[in-house]
Amino acid sequence: MTPNWVAATLQSRSFLLLARIVLTTPFWGAGIQHLVQYQTIPGEMAHFGLNPALPYAIALIVTLFAGSALVIAGGKWGWLGAGWLGVFTALTIPICHAFWNMQGAEAMSEFRTVMEHIAIIGGLMVLAILDQVDVRAGADGRLTAIPAPAPQG
Repeated sequence: MTPNWVAATLQSRSFLLLARIVLTTPFWGAGIQHLVQYQTIPGEMAHFGLNPALPYAIALIVTLFAGSALVIAGGKWGWLGAGWLGVFTALTIPICHAFWNMQGAEAMSEFRTVMEHIAIIGGLMVLAILDQVDVRAGADGRLTAIPAPAPQG
């Protein structure tokens, strides 16, 4: 049995928003870092073989902020942000974290990063699923899932 205070927290619209913000922190945080340290972006892109750097840098920053915004907003387009960030995160694995081409401590460090990336992708998948469920706030403010109609097809 879930304690009442835990159930109330999990059914809170504010807690869902906090979860969306926390899950996207690595993305919008990296976007802020790239904007603040914009002079390092060309070197970073070149390091990973992404040339010409400017189009990749623009795509990176748009992905980090737009994908995060869509996930945080949730609802009708939340799945798009979750998918966008999930695909981006998956692509960083072979491009930036190819632990299978490394040795020793560097390989272990990159392997752990890949495992974290996979966990974040899983979290984004859960939010994409959640955004397909009709969730409404009742009179008491608690969120309640309304079964969605079966897909027509």
